[in-house]
Amino acid sequence: MKFLAITLIVHRPDPVTGIRKPTRDRFREVLDNALLAEELGFDGFGVGERHERPFISSSPPVVLSHVAALTRRIRLFTAVTTLSLLDPVRAYEDYATLDHLSGGRLELIIGKGNGAAQRELFQVTPDDQWERNAESYEVFRQIWRQDKVTAATRFRPELTDAEVWPRPYQQPVRVWHGSATSKESVDLAARYGDPLFSANVTHPIEPYAELIRYYRERWEHYGHDPGALAVGAGSAGLYVARTSQEAVETYRPVFEGTLAFQRQAGLPVVFETVEDFVERSSALIGSPQQVIDKVHRYHERFGHTVLHVHADASGLTDPRHRDSLELFQSEVASVLRKDIPDPPFDWGPVLPTPSTTEEPAHV
Repeated sequence: MKFLAITLIVHRPDPVTGIRKPTRDRFREVLDNALLAEELGFDGFGVGERHERPFISSSPPVVLSHVAALTRRIRLFTAVTTLSLLDPVRAYEDYATLDHLSGGRLELIIGKGNGAAQRELFQVTPDDQWERNAESYEVFRQIWRQDKVTAATRFRPELTDAEVWPRPYQQPVRVWHGSATSKESVDLAARYGDPLFSANVTHPIEPYAELIRYYRERWEHYGHDPGALAVGAGSAGLYVARTSQEAVETYRPVFEGTLAFQRQAGLPVVFETVEDFVERSSALIGSPQQVIDKVHRYHERFGHTVLHVHADASGLTDPRHRDSLELFQSEVASVLRKDIPDPPFDWGPVLPTPSTTEEPAHV
């Protein structure tokens, strides 16, 4: 199993202290967390993309380029690239450049994105966002694989023998499809034989397990090799301590502060208590053995081989955050790496192979 540390660069008051850091300090914290993730042995570091409050993650290529300059080994993920909002040509230019600068360490997780404010900002409607996402991905996919691209598009100017530079370092960059609730994203991933990344952060396990089951069904429908299928999954929180009692009591003020923010913002509340959150959500809060057991329970339903955890302290003190990540790597990840297989592809730059095809399997 592989492990990612991911940030959406939330910029709101600390759920425990109530203090909001200056924007520059928050970005510095992201860079420090990326360095910590590489130091501790995480396999990837991800940056989300959002274009509304309380996030300041509107420019993942810029942030990840800085991370690339500071690191040497760790793979760089987007979480997610909101292709429904972006011009696929411009997105390709940014990410192809980043891929060269990072030495082929880029992996993309794409999705339509959530939030009414960012839809309004880019004049995208709930009715057309799925079609925009699919069209942008298909154009993006072509540009990454072909020297000249012709595409009859609806949501951007059509392309006729268009050349887009720079040409790629990875051929092609690996694209995961992020999905929280939608069968449309799942079907798009299965159609093209791409890996799926389940958000797995807001609700109990059942809706996510159902989408992954559907992905496997559609994967088979499109005629892909079952052995090539790969699934990643998120987690709703992380705090690993020596005992479950210590973990829950330390995390309690973090949960209660976050719960208060959700209620103030009018967001739906799924888990009313920290005990319920620990029990029924995907949060990894407890002793090392409890966290191992929980990941195994989720793996039985998902079959996932990649797991992401929060890169941010999110209300924990910096020393406790570091201690938790260190304990996770030394006593949790070390066991899970042996127990659960890796994804069915090399964890490194994607290089062309003779079997690479440009079109999805026929229905």
